[in-house]
Amino acid sequence: MELQGINRNITGRDEHVPEIERFKRTVKERARAVVNTLPFETLPHRLIVEIVYNTMFWLNCFPHKKGIHPTLSPHTIVTGSKIDYDKHCKLQFGTYIQIHEQHNNSMIPRTSGAIALCPTLQCTRLLVTHN
Repeated sequence: MELQGINRNITGRDEHVPEIERFKRTVKERARAVVNTLPFETLPHRLIVEIVYNTMFWLNCFPHKKGIHPTLSPHTIVTGSKIDYDKHCKLQFGTYIQIHEQHNNSMIPRTSGAIALCPTLQCTRLLVTHN
């Protein structure tokens, strides 16, 4: 591996890697910022998972200074798609929205409230708040 220019950084038990520890702090700080914008006192487990997913999505959408490519983001490198403002910035995480429900010609509601867990309207990850 050394002949191919691959350097390994092996850590022992209870040893910390500063770069990873800093990245974990960054993710926690961003997630904490999102949690403090939400109007809830307790959060369901699913919402916490989606907060971390949302945080990682946005951290990976922009190129890193010390990344493997100067202009491509990790998201673009892995998925091949670029972030589009009109598509990915329509909804803020935690926005209350109304979603369309299947209905007939009766007087039952045709929409129900939900919380947006991703930035696009085409997303299927919604936390329905009531029926």
